[in-house]
Amino acid sequence: MAAGSYHTVGVTAAGRVVAVGSNDLGQCGVVDWRGIVAVAAGSTHTLGLRVDGTVVATGNNDHGQCEVTGWDAIQSPGHRS
Repeated sequence: MAAGSYHTVGVTAAGRVVAVGSNDLGQCGVVDWRGIVAVAAGSTHTLGLRVDGTVVATGNNDHGQCEVTGWDAIQSPGHRS
């Protein structure tokens, strides 16, 4: 689970992401996200880590904070391979 300034996101046991709160910049646009193992929330953006190590992002990208294309082999905190 993670909280941004005006939104909150969580991951279900099935790997789906749920979000509530302000969506004025698309930060809650996570309905199609599947296979997620961890989430993070900024002020107006949301990140998800997929089980395959890739990253997805949605929301405000004014400073490039959602430019995660090509991010792979990312690990969640506490995970060691």
